Amino acid sequence: MNTDTVRPAVTELRLSAFKTHRGVTLPLTRLTLLSGESGSGKSSALQAYEILARLGRGESLARAVGEVAGSPAACVPAGARPDEQGRRGFRIGCTVDGPAGPVSLDLAVQAEPELRIVGERLTGGGETLLTTALTDPNRPAVQAAWHTAGATPVTRAPLPDDRLGTSLLPLRVAGKTAGQRLVLAAAEQVVVALRSAFVCDPRPEVMRDVGTGGAEGAGQDGGCGADGAGGAGRGAGARRSGRGAGSGGGPGKPGGAGGAAGAWGARKRKGSGGGEAGGWGRDAEGPRGEGRLRSSCDNLPAVLERTSRECARRHAVLVAAVREACAGPVEGLRAVPRQAGGTGEGGVDAAGAAGPGGSPGAQAGAAGAAGVRAVLDRGALGELPVEQLGDGELRFLALALVLLTGPEVLAMDPVGEVPSAHQQMTVMADGMDRCMDPRQARELVSLALRMTERGHVRLLGTVRDPSVAEGLPGVQVLHLGA
Repeated sequence: MNTDTVRPAVTELRLSAFKTHRGVTLPLTRLTLLSGESGSGKSSALQAYEILARLGRGESLARAVGEVAGSPAACVPAGARPDEQGRRGFRIGCTVDGPAGPVSLDLAVQAEPELRIVGERLTGGGETLLTTALTDPNRPAVQAAWHTAGATPVTRAPLPDDRLGTSLLPLRVAGKTAGQRLVLAAAEQVVVALRSAFVCDPRPEVMRDVGTGGAEGAGQDGGCGADGAGGAGRGAGARRSGRGAGSGGGPGKPGGAGGAAGAWGARKRKGSGGGEAGGWGRDAEGPRGEGRLRSSCDNLPAVLERTSRECARRHAVLVAAVREACAGPVEGLRAVPRQAGGTGEGGVDAAGAAGPGGSPGAQAGAAGAAGVRAVLDRGALGELPVEQLGDGELRFLALALVLLTGPEVLAMDPVGEVPSAHQQMTVMADGMDRCMDPRQARELVSLALRMTERGHVRLLGTVRDPSVAEGLPGVQVLHLGA
């Protein structure tokens, strides 16, 4: 067992056959950065992790693969030849350490001609805890067998071929025998670790679009500036919170690590229905509904308005970090009301935030974001709307905010069945140093190191320049394609 983590965490990612990877095993520590030349597989490694995370949250295989990789065929290793039945696929897996010891999960996925999980294996405690196999290609199910160690050594039953079997075990296993309890502990450990992942890709072009009243974002793979302008648009409100935070953790110690959410996000608030709900209300609207940060960080001003009120000490740490990364003086960072009907510096009215041609999701998101805007206090130079910052400065601000928060402040699905103190969040940041100069990137890595040392946050990121981590103990850099 890896005693460095008592909270479930993915400590190894296996890319047995995925995109450009074959037989690759990546050990993951609290702060792991992947580096390498373009095409070395940095982004695809994070994609494999995200597919596992989405499956762990209970998403269907089609949605998990489609949202992350675009198409099942894109995940198949280059040059992989179909068998006699025309089948091709990919294989990925991970190891999760935690109270149950190291538990390994491995998946074999058929991508063509039909997308389905054709094999799954869960092992831990010296036992094979779950195996599945496709026995009848004409049925949308696999035959599963899980460890019982009772009157019969295993229990057999069909499971759907488009879901992660491990995530379904808590609903199928009674827990009456020692073997069944081992299966439950291992499955829950894997599910908790996979669900506790937050994919963060701050997109300056989308963040500015909200700041200037635009309704649509840039593409999923949009980069900084014009690089992402041609992507498929997403409404600013396309991904609303939609969930009440159910973990119910108590408020963390200011500036400390008390609870998975740290000092931010553990405080309860009333939902729109009037009942108590952890975090932000399930049906909250307007600025309150915007209180959970989305992956693209397009609703950053509303989240800043919330976090600055909830923990002054942690907000001061954010301001200090932004001061080191931004050009010019920075004396403060805050959210201020937008000017009703104003068209001046950064101000838009709620009605103009989304044009009549925008999608309903975009209009809803823009209407919520129209309540506040984020500004830097430049002292004698006055206030500067954050959308006027450079791309690197905007990305730094958003990533720093993520590192200083927790699941209750992020648009993710906290594991409500497990106490917050028993969880830790893994932030996944592809292109972590994108658009940043070396000084900004090093400051961000230093901040990440300080936060991961507290034990409630882990980080898996990719960087173009590995030198940003030189001399920083505790940062693991893995060079791909070498």
